[in-house]
Amino acid sequence: MTTASHGFAPPAAPSLSLGVIGNCAFSALIDPHGRVVWSCLPRFDGDPVFHALLGGDNAEQGSWAIEIEGLARSSQRYEPNTAVLITELWDQQGNGLAITDFAPRFPSRGRYYRPTLMVRRVRPIQGTPRIRVHLSPRFDWGAQAPVITSGSNHIRYVSEQQTLRLQTDASVAHVLSRQPFLLTREHNFLLGPDETLEGGVGDTARHFEQETLAYWRGWTQRLALPLEWQDAVIRAAITLKLSMFEDTGAIVAAMTTSIPEAPDSQRNWDYRYCWLRDAFFVVRALNSLAEVGTMEDYLGWLTNAVVGSNGGHVQPLFGIGLERDLPESICERLPGYRGMGPVRVGNQAYEHFQHDVYGNIVLGAAQAFHDRRLLHPAGLPEFKRLEAVGEKAVRIFDQPDAGMWELRTRARVHTSSALMCWAACDRLAKIALTLQQAERASYWQQHARAMRERILRESWSEERQAFAESFGGRDLDASVLLMAEVGFIDPMDPRFIATLDALEKHLCDGPYMRRYEAADDFGKPETAFNICTFWRIDALARIGRVDEARAIFETMLKARNPLGMLSEDTHATTGEMWGNYPQTYSMVGIINAAVRLSAAWDTVI
Repeated sequence: MTTASHGFAPPAAPSLSLGVIGNCAFSALIDPHGRVVWSCLPRFDGDPVFHALLGGDNAEQGSWAIEIEGLARSSQRYEPNTAVLITELWDQQGNGLAITDFAPRFPSRGRYYRPTLMVRRVRPIQGTPRIRVHLSPRFDWGAQAPVITSGSNHIRYVSEQQTLRLQTDASVAHVLSRQPFLLTREHNFLLGPDETLEGGVGDTARHFEQETLAYWRGWTQRLALPLEWQDAVIRAAITLKLSMFEDTGAIVAAMTTSIPEAPDSQRNWDYRYCWLRDAFFVVRALNSLAEVGTMEDYLGWLTNAVVGSNGGHVQPLFGIGLERDLPESICERLPGYRGMGPVRVGNQAYEHFQHDVYGNIVLGAAQAFHDRRLLHPAGLPEFKRLEAVGEKAVRIFDQPDAGMWELRTRARVHTSSALMCWAACDRLAKIALTLQQAERASYWQQHARAMRERILRESWSEERQAFAESFGGRDLDASVLLMAEVGFIDPMDPRFIATLDALEKHLCDGPYMRRYEAADDFGKPETAFNICTFWRIDALARIGRVDEARAIFETMLKARNPLGMLSEDTHATTGEMWGNYPQTYSMVGIINAAVRLSAAWDTVI
């Protein structure tokens, strides 16, 4: 709740209590007062035309606000089972308005219509509120103000990089001058490419809203949901779907850059790219809900990434258009989230050797060889391509790398990397059996057995009575919990149970779990890494400590923002969200935990 004695309230304080809209082409983040504070155009990794989340010279630049005079309170919700966001603003006299925000997505002419178009519909819901529209896009990471021209029903924002056109049935003069006016009827605002609408502004906005609502409701209806926590799972699934760049099939790790992992930590990274690791877990989570379309799209992107490597090193992340070079730089002109820079553009991790990537490739593709529902099931040619990935895994599984946490100044033989190389061979053996390639199945089984023996022997620390983060090491790392999740070890194995006990003792702050105990380039981690907490939940459930797992899961559900989303990290003391947002890995954890822990449907029907 926000109060203002008179006039128009200042912008809401920066936070990650943000609504997400999108259409699998681009996205936008909207704060609790209905202000667009982040949107990269024309795609996820593009120029942040709205960058207020990361600050700027003026708090109102790089944002799009629809304000109510005398703001007294606000609330946000999604239309159930959709990506259509409703923000209600109320003034001190009891006048109220609703802002409906969405990006059009629906089937049309044999394809999905998903224009780079943001639709904002504003209507009075009580009384006659007085409003002000402030639309201030910026270009070139805030450096360039647009040249503005206008017509009778549109405003053009022109830059060297791109031109945006606002088409509206509100007063163009009021929008240009930020002149307050009484909201006596519905007004519509459509911001997108410099193209004329085929129909009227109001008719187009209403049609787009109806079709977009119908699309998301139909998509959600087809999900195979667990009995419990259905609303949480639906919101997580929609958020994962919104993180896909459908044009290529890539899946971004998050929609933002440079939200610190902890206050003033300098742990600020650009996550607007496709990591093979994160994308695999997204695909697997959606597959568990019977949403296999995302997997099919992603496999097209993944195949191109693998073929382009010519059997050699595969980098751990790519641009969403399969760009291989993602040079990292610092944007000096933006101060960062709450002034906590630096703001990084690009990600140096594309240069890293992260050997778990080979397992993530095979795991990401494996279901396509076994699932009869797919329009384009994988076969022998695809298997041959994956075998080249497996051969690479065999060669490097015991070689030092940067690890899944992308350590920039330290290389070791990371247990989690070796584990995923084992998973590549294990799954290739299973695929070969499905394809009736007995000789190849035996070949990959032999490699998997040899790898497993070495991992069990060399990653075990007698001193710590736990699997350590590296061969011959002693430091603890939550990623070894993936041993049970990928089927490497029986979760009831005493060594796995002992490892979980050690991790809980040394890495947990109450219900929350940090990534590792050793200091890295920036010192020791301060916040809990959400996916690690979810790995703990999974491990507890597997070994029969279900009540504890459910209790921690409920805690994580309470850690979400009011719209049901998580960022990368949670501060164990304050409960505040940190890290890039929305974090696909965290949303995956919600789905996996709900599916793992839910009572069966046959208990109620």
